[in-house]
Amino acid sequence: MSDGVVKILDGNTFVVSDRTGDIEASATDPTGLFSFDTRFLSKWVLTVDGHRLNALSTDDLNYFEAHFFLVPGTGTVYVDAKMSIIRERAVGDGFHETLKLINHDEKAIDTVVRIEAASDFADLFEVKDALEKQGTYSNAVEDGELVLRYERDTFGRATRISSSEPAEIDEGGLTFDLHLPPHGEWSTDLDVVTALRAFGEIHRRTKYGGNGGKGKSQMEADVENWLETAPRLESDWDSLRTTYRQSLIDLAALRYSPPIAGGKSLPAAGLPWFMTMFGRDSIFTSLQALPFKPELAATTLRVLGDWQGTRSDDFRDEDPGRILHEMRYGELPAFEERPHSPYFGTADATPLYVVLLDEYERWTGDGALVRELEYEARAALNWIDTHGDLMGNGYISYKRRNEATGLENQCWKDSWDSISFRDGRLPGFPRATCELQGYAYDAKVRGARLARLFWQDDDLADRLEREAADLKERFDRDFWIEDDEYYALALDEHGAQVDALSSNIGHLLWSGIVPDSKAPAVARHLMGARLFSGWGVRTLAEGEARYNPIGYHVGTVWPFDNSFIAWGLRRYGFKEEAAQIAAGILDSAYYFQGRLPEAFGGYERSITRYPVEYPTACSPQAWSTGTPLLLLRTMLGLEPIGEHLVVDPTLAGGIGQLELLDIPGRWGRIDAFARGRVHADTAGRLRPQLAASAPSS
Repeated sequence: MSDGVVKILDGNTFVVSDRTGDIEASATDPTGLFSFDTRFLSKWVLTVDGHRLNALSTDDLNYFEAHFFLVPGTGTVYVDAKMSIIRERAVGDGFHETLKLINHDEKAIDTVVRIEAASDFADLFEVKDALEKQGTYSNAVEDGELVLRYERDTFGRATRISSSEPAEIDEGGLTFDLHLPPHGEWSTDLDVVTALRAFGEIHRRTKYGGNGGKGKSQMEADVENWLETAPRLESDWDSLRTTYRQSLIDLAALRYSPPIAGGKSLPAAGLPWFMTMFGRDSIFTSLQALPFKPELAATTLRVLGDWQGTRSDDFRDEDPGRILHEMRYGELPAFEERPHSPYFGTADATPLYVVLLDEYERWTGDGALVRELEYEARAALNWIDTHGDLMGNGYISYKRRNEATGLENQCWKDSWDSISFRDGRLPGFPRATCELQGYAYDAKVRGARLARLFWQDDDLADRLEREAADLKERFDRDFWIEDDEYYALALDEHGAQVDALSSNIGHLLWSGIVPDSKAPAVARHLMGARLFSGWGVRTLAEGEARYNPIGYHVGTVWPFDNSFIAWGLRRYGFKEEAAQIAAGILDSAYYFQGRLPEAFGGYERSITRYPVEYPTACSPQAWSTGTPLLLLRTMLGLEPIGEHLVVDPTLAGGIGQLELLDIPGRWGRIDAFARGRVHADTAGRLRPQLAASAPSS
């Protein structure tokens, strides 16, 4: 793997190791065995006769398992080892590891195998921010197991380590004294089990241990079923097929079942820092995946509705009706040192909740869920005009109430410097970013539809439609920068325009808040040289004072951002422009082996032969995993209209043929076909022209 580590995951449990399978984490190194925001193993080092091993190859066969093929070190460049060591690891409720030694010599071998084990039980944010622990540790040998424990008042975590073969167990690990006959072999099954006091420490074996391998076979069957029940993609572009399959597999890997979800799954945000429920990330990913895996949206809506804010809580930035930002289970939120249990500090998830509910019903026809979640949707709509309007000017704005640890920027660009004036100055608070108003507009329009069709409340529908029309008119007046013909990034606390040119204007097209007369100017900026790098639209335009092609939200290209920009361009009829963005992002996926990262460098494509990696990007990351799915929808022009699916394709450059078969929805299953005629444009890119297309049932 390009970053030198091997990652396997199952829900919010994951293991990050080196290429030999060893774990030797520092205080700030996100390697180890993690579950429920706690590192349960920070050391897991295998030695043979006191020596570390060399990796011949590493196979990450499935997202939940990896095999490591190792040999002892020889001290020379030439490796002529007489012994092979194989580690087969599968993650789930900890991890299960089969350790096998094979003697290739004609002579017997006596050898000592040692596994050093330890845990710092670091909260994930202690790893991220290099914070110190305040509890107590203990290691003990109990009933033939090594038990590592951490205690702090009522907070307790434990790691239980056992072997199927006899071992000498001490407080630092397990030792095996072995005699291997000529061409003989030996193996043992190791279980590393995570235990949380809050959940009763009920696990005694991992998901794959002690059941004859049935857990692993069930997981493999689940992956195959996940792939088989998704629409089938046929294309003459090999890279696109690879990217599509990788996206589906990564989406399966990121499925997370919170304790309140009844065994159903929603998308966790991303590995390593965000393997938990995130409001806006789960909503955006569910929107991207609707034509492929609509069940994710249903779980997302129900779980976020269950956790919807009910009170005013400054520490957690909670309001009645507000949708949470994230849910955490580690030590820091348990002692209210960080507001993550749950934390509500974003302003975008709440209107987006209504957007997802409506889009889900349009796609699936599941009116029962709309009626079931009527209270939650009404509360979200009410939040927009009450708690969301901090300045009393009719716009959603944000200012954190938890000044110590709350999010400073509560839009999707949530880093400290992401919202700025053209000259680099940072505005004061509250801030009203432009895309939040687009989300609010969209929520009101969609909420009106739900009220009229499902809640039998014409008065609410009429009011929401009036409010949406008024918001659209006021927004165009207050945010439009007349001289430069684009919308301001935000309004500051005085109502002044924060005038940096950013990718946020693409979300305005997606929301529909832009008047038709202004859309061509917005599209020109999005596809102009300052924003469009050739790989994708930058988060901040080149030439702005804070522009940095490898700055987190100030010049990088975010695949997720581009997928919604392309969808927005398509909404206003800019089909070719949407296809050009799809071409750049899908081209870049080839260089990331089909797995789009969270973000990559915003350098001009003409000066880089491949997209430049962003050093700390999450991978896999949910809304990047969903990006190819939404781009496929956009290129094929898939839109649900009543009981039918409309197909109106315009393909990205280099694609001559594209078929998406068995698309699920309220229509049952349907196929979409597209053909492209490829020609070179003036920039030298290959772009297709539509030849013919037709849906079929």
